[in-house]
Amino acid sequence: MNSFTSQKTGIFPSVCSLDCPDQCGLLVHKQDGKIVKIEGDPNHPVTKGNICNKVRHMTHRIYDPNRLQFPLKRVGKKGEGKFEEISWEEAIETISCKWKKLIETNGPESILPYSFYGNMGRLSAEGMDRRFFHRLGASLLDRSICSAAGSVGYKYTMGGSFGIDPEDTISSKLIIFWGINAVSTNMHQVALAQKARKNGAKIIVIDVHKNQTGQFADWFIPILPGTDTALALGMMHILFAENLVDDHFLEQYTLGHEELREHVKIYNPASVSKITGVPVDDLYKLARIYGNTSPSFIRIGNGPQHHDQGGMCIRTIACLPALTGQWLLKGGGAIKGNGGYLAHNADSLQRFDLLQNKNTRVINMNQLGRALLDSNPPIQSLYVYGTNPAVVAPEGNKVRLGLEREDLFVVVHELFLTETAKYADIVLPATSAFENTDFYTSYWHHYIQIQEPVIERYGESKSNVEVFQLLSKAIGFEDSCLYETEAELISQALDYTSNSYIEGITYERLVEQKYMKANIKPLLPGKLMTPSGNIELYSKQMEEHGYPPLPTYEPIVHDGDYPFLFIPGPNHNYINSTFSNNEKHISLEKEPRLFINVYDASTLSISDGDYVKIWNSRGNCVLKASVGENVLPGVVVTQGLWADLPNTKQLVNSLTPDRVADMGNGATFFSCRVDVAKVEKS
Repeated sequence: MNSFTSQKTGIFPSVCSLDCPDQCGLLVHKQDGKIVKIEGDPNHPVTKGNICNKVRHMTHRIYDPNRLQFPLKRVGKKGEGKFEEISWEEAIETISCKWKKLIETNGPESILPYSFYGNMGRLSAEGMDRRFFHRLGASLLDRSICSAAGSVGYKYTMGGSFGIDPEDTISSKLIIFWGINAVSTNMHQVALAQKARKNGAKIIVIDVHKNQTGQFADWFIPILPGTDTALALGMMHILFAENLVDDHFLEQYTLGHEELREHVKIYNPASVSKITGVPVDDLYKLARIYGNTSPSFIRIGNGPQHHDQGGMCIRTIACLPALTGQWLLKGGGAIKGNGGYLAHNADSLQRFDLLQNKNTRVINMNQLGRALLDSNPPIQSLYVYGTNPAVVAPEGNKVRLGLEREDLFVVVHELFLTETAKYADIVLPATSAFENTDFYTSYWHHYIQIQEPVIERYGESKSNVEVFQLLSKAIGFEDSCLYETEAELISQALDYTSNSYIEGITYERLVEQKYMKANIKPLLPGKLMTPSGNIELYSKQMEEHGYPPLPTYEPIVHDGDYPFLFIPGPNHNYINSTFSNNEKHISLEKEPRLFINVYDASTLSISDGDYVKIWNSRGNCVLKASVGENVLPGVVVTQGLWADLPNTKQLVNSLTPDRVADMGNGATFFSCRVDVAKVEKS
């Protein structure tokens, strides 16, 4: 027990653990050993004391009466949610005995870990868990549900997850939020944009839905889903045609600008307008504003990459700052992600060398349903932590059908009895981030932060590190690396000479300072991590990998003969399904809605507030209609992943495809079509 947990009353430093780019510095107020208030740390250089409602009301989640306190064993049918309390000893013995038998009869690949970043702590998400499952020889999981496609696409252009320092964006004169509801998912970038606006900057938002960020914009540009690549190419057509490019920059720092200049001639404004739904005049206006304003900054969101051609889309948008020479200007350039600056020694932390069979099969997490139903040899056991696939994974009905298998032994390590946990044979209570030691690396700003335990464990909950050490001991593993302390794990992860940006950042210094900034220098002038060392507008590497070497638009895959393009976007008070089961956050978000254009609603005799059924061949939902002009005709949008409550049908991911994107095996949630009809809700 460290000094923070032993001090019952006071204010203590902390960090937000949520899967959010902002990764706020926090101050936690305790009274008699219990957190009574959470506020932002005003001294944090980026987040500056401002936090969102999700974190401000986090105490409602930590002390929710439904939070798990003890291990549970299923006594009812799968999915029914009937359990009885058991001891940790019985839980660990049950799991280890089952796995030993499976390994003996079916081999270790019959076991599949399934996790994501419900807690962004590196030890919680990719530390002792990876070591354990590598040593076990379990099937590998391709964790590609979020940013994989776009990260690969961006890397082809820029060499890795490197953008500008968000702190510099107060100097930007034009800020484009492209496919990101930043008000809800990157609030401090909005705060920086607001400061830039006071200095004369204009803010443009390009999105399929006029959400809170669209309403914040000086100019909102609605676009048809999956057509962002065409819009970027149409902008390039005009920039080259009207000589709004920086020829010196293109000569000095790019590869393939002449080929690109010729290539984009086919993306004329009339053709691009027809594809995107953006009027020709608006296309010219957008390109001219971008070409004539410096420094300009594009915040590239997660949304556009969740299409069949998502990787190519982000690769294409990433080319735009090079055309006008923005990378040499403070406040100019782009951010898709900045994780490359804070890259740590993942090999040392995860210990892939412990995996004896280097040809172990890999399961794509986006295709969990088909993996549980169709894998040969079959998956016989699933261990879930840090995610809730029964709600989050695409093809949700297929996932649940797989979870219903009586011969599938499921273990879930969680804070709550989630929709997934209701299918489990054993449920283990998890600590919150405030009860753990961990370190955090933002994928937006440039600070590494440390979390030390602030409160004592809730009930008998345990951290991921502890649980995998208990399982290691029960199975009989003697490898010393499976029993190292959190401090040792963090020290090993930060010992990474391959990344000069984090030189000098150590566990000891983090404990002392709480957060430290990477040693950032401008990307240019200098050599990028692309094969040529330059920004690759033409990529020979892409050609070698079977892609068009130049940015190229392709429409989304045919997804059935349904009339509407469907986008299940994020909402303001949840992060994926996190908070969707907490009464406070439900009261803030109120209820799920389907946003539909007034023209489409009129055609279908739907009024605002009517209940509607949305469906395709994968499933159906019943939601309340929100009728207006916030989406284009032919487009419908929902916000948030809502808890599967009794007498509701609001599992929007029952509609989404489990196809994988063009790059990185990423998700294609947004390349989806549905039909809509008014219904009477009983």
